[in-house]
Amino acid sequence: MPHWKAKKINFSGILHVAAHAQGETLYNTEEQDHGMGMILDWGLLNVAKPALETKTPVFGTFHVKNTDRTIGTLLSNEISKIYGSEGLPDNSINFKFEGSAGQSFGAFNTRGISFELEGEANDYVGKGLSGAQLAIYPSKESRLQPHENIIIGNVALYGATSGHLFINGMAGERFAVRNSGATAVVEGIGDHGCEYMTGGRALILGETGRNFAAGMSGGIAWVYDIKGNFKENCNKEMVDLDPLESEDETAIISLLKRHILLTKSERASVILQDWATEKHRFIKVFPREYKNVLLKKLVTA
Repeated sequence: MPHWKAKKINFSGILHVAAHAQGETLYNTEEQDHGMGMILDWGLLNVAKPALETKTPVFGTFHVKNTDRTIGTLLSNEISKIYGSEGLPDNSINFKFEGSAGQSFGAFNTRGISFELEGEANDYVGKGLSGAQLAIYPSKESRLQPHENIIIGNVALYGATSGHLFINGMAGERFAVRNSGATAVVEGIGDHGCEYMTGGRALILGETGRNFAAGMSGGIAWVYDIKGNFKENCNKEMVDLDPLESEDETAIISLLKRHILLTKSERASVILQDWATEKHRFIKVFPREYKNVLLKKLVTA
């Protein structure tokens, strides 16, 4: 039985059928064209077929522009459908890009993919990175100093879980926010770096903006404090600032060598050439609770 109050409610104004032009419908009768047929990933898939089918390494070079977004995401989806979370062997798909990449370059890229970009990229580089390797460096025609100029946009490595990102240049704000397992090398960043980071490693070879490490509960960051002002820019509510230990030095040297190999970084070369002196400029950003957990494991081991 209808409730007695319902008799007093009049929905005619809400349910009124509005007049519409001849030939128009009030429901979905055709598919939207999202322009998916024109995206770069279809070309990547075509070149990557030997890797997808037989795990044979492939190589290719592509020109990119800023309307080429989420490069590699569709390709990664195809890899995941065939090989699952394990992905392909490292360096199975080796693609070089030249130009200015749009948003989300390398987003959600999985293991087996190695992308290098000669040029620059927009926001969200490596968003949700899932095992791939990304390397970005300036165009050979550029006369700018990489460690003094921004080469990628904001929020790189947002929510990344694994993989590596090497940037011969600076990144924008909120670098590695919510990173939970990826490793990154960059030559300077904007404000709020490593915000809410829960895992992974970040090697910053230059200045940071303010509020570094806000809400950082896991992972480790090493900062090359060349100007001696990092302590003022760091949010120390949840982290300690420690000197390097021997295992930190080993890890940093390994990353510096890889950074040089992939991006030809001059700053990394200078640091390595005088490591005995330059290592004292590094500060280890160590989340306090994470440190306590590791200490407890050592005690009970």
